[in-house]
Order: sequence, then C-alpha cells, then structure tokens
Amino acid sequence: MTISTLEPFGDQTLRVAMVAGEVSGDLLASLLIKGLMDRFEPLHVFGIGGERMQALGFEARWPSERLAVRGYFEVLMHYREIVSIRNAFKSQCLSERPDLFIGVDAPDFNLDLARALKERGIPSVQFVCPSVWAWRANRIAKIAASVDHVLCLFPFEVELLRAHGISATYVGHPLAQTIPLEPDRDLARTHLGLQVSKPVVALMPGSRASEIKHLGRRFLQAAQLMRGANAQLQFVLPTPRVFFQALSAEVKSMGLDDCVKVMVGESHACLASCDVALIASGTATLEAALFKRPMVIAYHMNALSWQIMKRQRLQPWVGLPNILCQDFVVPELLQSEATPEHLSKATLAWLEDPARGQSLVQRFTELHQTLMQDTSALCAQAVRQVLDSGCKA
Repeated sequence: MTISTLEPFGDQTLRVAMVAGEVSGDLLASLLIKGLMDRFEPLHVFGIGGERMQALGFEARWPSERLAVRGYFEVLMHYREIVSIRNAFKSQCLSERPDLFIGVDAPDFNLDLARALKERGIPSVQFVCPSVWAWRANRIAKIAASVDHVLCLFPFEVELLRAHGISATYVGHPLAQTIPLEPDRDLARTHLGLQVSKPVVALMPGSRASEIKHLGRRFLQAAQLMRGANAQLQFVLPTPRVFFQALSAEVKSMGLDDCVKVMVGESHACLASCDVALIASGTATLEAALFKRPMVIAYHMNALSWQIMKRQRLQPWVGLPNILCQDFVVPELLQSEATPEHLSKATLAWLEDPARGQSLVQRFTELHQTLMQDTSALCAQAVRQVLDSGCKA
C-alpha cells in the first residue's frame, strides 16, 4: 500500500521526537522518516540518530553511536553516560512537548524514556518489537506500560502483543524492500574490484566497538586458516568508518592485506558478492538471508554478560534466520565455540558443498517475500492512527 497524499497536522508543524541507537536503527528510522515526510507537511523530527536520518533533515542532538553498546557488562561501563543522555533528552521532550515520541529498536534505552513521556501525555510508539519471543519475556509488561503502539517487523509478533493487550501493526522489514530478490553476484564483485571467477568470503564482525573487540581478530584469524586451506579465496570486510583504520592495520599486521579488502560501508555489496558470510549475530544475519547467502553466525562477549543472557534465552536459536525458520538452517558458533578453528571449518564447509548452500535459496526467498511490505507507508499510517486516537492529553 502506498500513501502519498500530504496531510496537514492541524495548523502546526508535526513535531516528532525520535531515538535510533545504532547503524541498523538509523536505517529503519530513515525509512520511517520518509514515510512521515510523504504523509505530513510540515514536519520536524529531532532527537538521537545517525547519518541516514540526518540526510533527511533530522535534527540530531546526539549521534546514534553514543548508544551503540551491547551486553550487560559493556552497558555498565557506559551506564552513566547513557543515563545522562536519556535524562537530558527526556527533559528536552517534556519542555518542548513533541506531538509523538518514536523509539527505534534500543528497547533498554527507549522503553523507560517512552514510559516517562507517556505518563506526561506524550504518545509513544516503539518501532521494532523487543524480542520477547526469544529472551527476557518479562519485558512484555514493560512494553504495555510504556508505549501506545508497536510497529512490528515480523508478522507473528502482532498476535503475541495483542494477546497481552498491546496495540501493534505488522509493517514488514524494510530490508526486504531494498535487497533484490535475485542479487547479482558478478556485478557486485566487479563493483568491489574483486576477481569474478574466484570465491569470496564476507567477514562481518559487527558495527559496535564491543563486537569489533571480541570478533574482529577472531574473524581475521579464521580468514588466515581459510586462506591456508584455499589460496583462491578473496575476503571482503565492510566496517563503519570509525573502525576502518584499526581493522586495516590489523589486516596488514597479520599479512592478510593481499587477500582481505577492508572498506567503509558497502555491506550490501559485500553480501551480494560473497559465496558465504562469516557474520556477527544481529540484523546483518537477516540481510545475509535476504541476499540468499549461506552463513556462519558467531558471537562473543564479556563472560559475565554471556552468562546472564544465556540464562534468559527462550529458544535454542540466536540468529534471526534460524529464529524465523524455526530451525538450525545455518550454524551458530557462540562464545567458547567461536574459535578461529571452528569458524574456519564451518565457513569452508559451505564452500565445499555448494548443493547445501543452494538448498537455502528457496527457503530464504520465501522469507524475503513474506517480509516485503511497504514499510514506510504502513508506519506512517499507524502513526496517523495513534495521533488520531487522542492519546495526547
């Protein structure tokens, strides 16, 4: 469904406060902003966000990377700074009284903020349902108390939330719109300056500092082992600009600069170009599935954080492709299992059995088609309904 008619919001500018806490949130928020821009005029969106949001006129009072921390121990290290930012932004919102608050992912930051604003008469929407179906199911009561509506990326989330009295809308996953159903591998390799005829492995250790710390060298050590087993392999390593120099230096120090190409951004081109991806658990695993690529999912974090998270898991899977398929369609190597030797072996196994990888294509294609909705328009329509419901005092 496409909504293109501009609607005034009374006689005033529609003011939306928004928080997106990392790279994936920046992408989601930018698509939501586009939907609002198509529907509302005039519009002012401000808060915490990234480069994509700012390119659309978003007023970033703090950059999104200030909130990009994962893991209990890691959050504790940055707790004071994160709480200080949240309190400062809460004070701004209570003073300026936006018409709506939208939290994009980052539930540990956004739900507390949303609840404080909702209690003061500012309606709140959460874009991306917290993964209560995977771990920390106790958060569902907090969601109910904090927000007026949830915009869900996956269809099964709507029924789960509604069963607990939470208003929700399935809006599809915006990545399914931006990634082609049939990616062109050769074109992507040419774009990245790779040899078209030689196999490519994408190394994707994540976009957070903690992920680079725990996985960056492990992935490169795995690449060393893989290159020792197959001298034809080419590796691509996309990364945010802030980590480019450090990763490039690491590649050079390990003698991998002749086969590992580090680049700023280009994550989609890297996934399109590869035969298999070695990838950190997170949104990027869904991207790899939408590109119909085999993958090995890995994660490693502070030991204390891991013990806490492990006890709160509700499903045997961690990676989104496995959760959505309800099966171990791709291997997961977590914590002590995420050794360079295990990572190398599991990645090479995909290259040694092309038929196994091909069997994933149909399953991932069906998943892609399910998630392909007009997310921007559906989000804007849901926002309109929240505004019309008279939530704001």
